[in-house]
Amino acid sequence: MSLNSRVIAALGAVVVVGAATVGTSVAIAAGQTEHISHQATLTVGRTSIAADPFCWNNGSPLTDDQQDQCKTNATKALKEGKLPSSDVVPSDRIGVGVSPNVAKTGWWASSNGGSTTQGGQTSLFSYAQGPTFSGLKAASTVLNSSGHTLITVVEIDKKAEAPVAVWYFQLNGKNAQNAQDSQDAGSNG
Repeated sequence: MSLNSRVIAALGAVVVVGAATVGTSVAIAAGQTEHISHQATLTVGRTSIAADPFCWNNGSPLTDDQQDQCKTNATKALKEGKLPSSDVVPSDRIGVGVSPNVAKTGWWASSNGGSTTQGGQTSLFSYAQGPTFSGLKAASTVLNSSGHTLITVVEIDKKAEAPVAVWYFQLNGKNAQNAQDSQDAGSNG
């Protein structure tokens, strides 16, 4: 989904007001009147993708079996290209946002790539309660060399030490010239 001028204006206002309002501002800017209790949004450059949890146990922590099934299903969805995805060039900026209810529980986000990886992951947002937006990071610092980077967002119940919800997004790496060629072809057609 491309950002329209209302969304851009809302995002600009959020910078002034503060990151704590991002989840609500994006929903209002998109014309949504109902509160979205469990969504995550991936922002890449000027586009964003909102998604419901890939794995969800109706607000209760996921059991070990559910976590294993979640990983299996995510691997399959990734191979089949069924995860929410966005094209990205190294100069893009990437951010992750969550609904206020998710932020209240606590969450973190990471990618399976980047130049400073630990155990194959680069943090986009370390665990915190309250904030609804990760801030923007240079795509070049979170992409992996395969051209397909997985972004994982996890709502986690620290008391139960278990995830409550998990979202997955796929970044499809493009070099700047290929991305421009694709945009030019789309606008000429």
